Amino acid sequence: MDFLQSRLLPLLTLLLSSLLFFYFNNISKPSHIGCSLVPYNHYWITSKRIVTPQGVISGAVEVKGEYITSVVNGEDWHGSVKKEQVIDHGEAVVMPGLIDVHAHLDDPGRTEWEGFPSGTKSAAAGGITTLIDMPLNSFPSTVSEETLKLKIEAAEEKIYIDVGFWGGLVPENAFNASMLEGLLSAGALGLKSFMCPSGINDFPMTNASHIKEGLSILAKYKRPLLVHSEIQQDLESNSELKDGIDDVRSYSTYLKSRPPSWEEAAIRELLTVTKDTRAGGPAEGAHLHIVHLSDASSSLDLIKEAKSSGDSITVETCPHYLAFSAEEIPDGDTRFKCAPPIRDAANREKLWEALLEGQIDMLSSDHSPSVPELKLFDEGDFLRAWGGISSLQFVLPVTWSYGRKYGVTLEQLVSWWSERPAKLSGQELKGAIAVGKHADIVVWEPEIEFDLDENYPVYHKHPSISAYMGTRLSGKVLATFVRGNLVFKEGHHAPAACGTPILAR
Repeated sequence: MDFLQSRLLPLLTLLLSSLLFFYFNNISKPSHIGCSLVPYNHYWITSKRIVTPQGVISGAVEVKGEYITSVVNGEDWHGSVKKEQVIDHGEAVVMPGLIDVHAHLDDPGRTEWEGFPSGTKSAAAGGITTLIDMPLNSFPSTVSEETLKLKIEAAEEKIYIDVGFWGGLVPENAFNASMLEGLLSAGALGLKSFMCPSGINDFPMTNASHIKEGLSILAKYKRPLLVHSEIQQDLESNSELKDGIDDVRSYSTYLKSRPPSWEEAAIRELLTVTKDTRAGGPAEGAHLHIVHLSDASSSLDLIKEAKSSGDSITVETCPHYLAFSAEEIPDGDTRFKCAPPIRDAANREKLWEALLEGQIDMLSSDHSPSVPELKLFDEGDFLRAWGGISSLQFVLPVTWSYGRKYGVTLEQLVSWWSERPAKLSGQELKGAIAVGKHADIVVWEPEIEFDLDENYPVYHKHPSISAYMGTRLSGKVLATFVRGNLVFKEGHHAPAACGTPILAR
């Protein structure tokens, strides 16, 4: 026995030394060549303004591989640093990367509109580290296990940030439990449906019966249903909107064509089925999320009532509803067309009030690009032009710039853009600068102002269609880290697209 020990001990020591040598010589190297703009994956990020769940601190964040391994308040981190790299950001804000739960990247099938490479480069340049792609505007729409696989294949090695996928709830699959379960088992993070025509032929609208069935399936998986909540109403009785009389170049004409009553009608119908999501209800475990709310009156009152009754329900709005008002939109400027429409200035004030008071839970971009021709710029026809606000790269500075007059804090930004979206999309490892979370981090300068003009680097495929072009904003993104990789720094992206497709398990 002593003889064996005397022979084995040196061998084991040599093996252990070799393993330690290999570990410490590789911990400073990126896991994928070209994934990061820094040549190491163990480092510290320091700043005098780090936004954590405990508040804004001056200190340091330690990153090893994909994860945050320590967060140190004050100067105590100096004693922990040996040869590890320190990235000092001075007084720039360091906070969790944004999570955008509502974006259309149109890949596969309509990459001439946007696509995963350009869309995720834009997101990275705007401090977004995770986005959840919508199931429509791509072709085919993501309504089955097979079409989800096409989406995943299109994303692989083409995404610069992490990307998850909502599946679609449509009449074709709503009453087909095996089809919906196949889509969810394949990794869809939840489902999305429209209560009005979507404008996409293979993504037809649903009604309350379809939604009730969808919620019953989602309850088993504890995942959300996102709903575009407008129901088309009969406008013949509206004497203000008359065929051939109203000017199609006037935004007021479009606004009258989709009044707040459309949103109210949809939400009222939704609440007949969301009671099933209450504790003890037949769809307990499911959750309903109302996307891009624009009506801050009756529709919001109904949502507040449902929350107080115990329905599992949340609601988002978008920066364009908080930044713009109907009165300001020039004739023929179809860049501003979206559905639901941008409403008047008084409504905008109420949206801000609801967001600040917590009645609106979170923000999303609803980035919905197209080719410029579909915007009909020459005609300026608001009724016929393709709707959708192109905004992905700008949502952080837009929220900050327009929110400063309301006293928006850094902690509120994190709540609206990181913490709550992470919870909705089931991303437990994202949404906060805390030990054990993914090192998804944005570094930005709130005080720096810039003009969105032809000299500003924009990574959308079609910058000209964005309603934000021509504005002056505050809040310049300096750096974006995704799972520890520095994917964007001051106008430069990492050479390789190493974002991770996110699938529910």
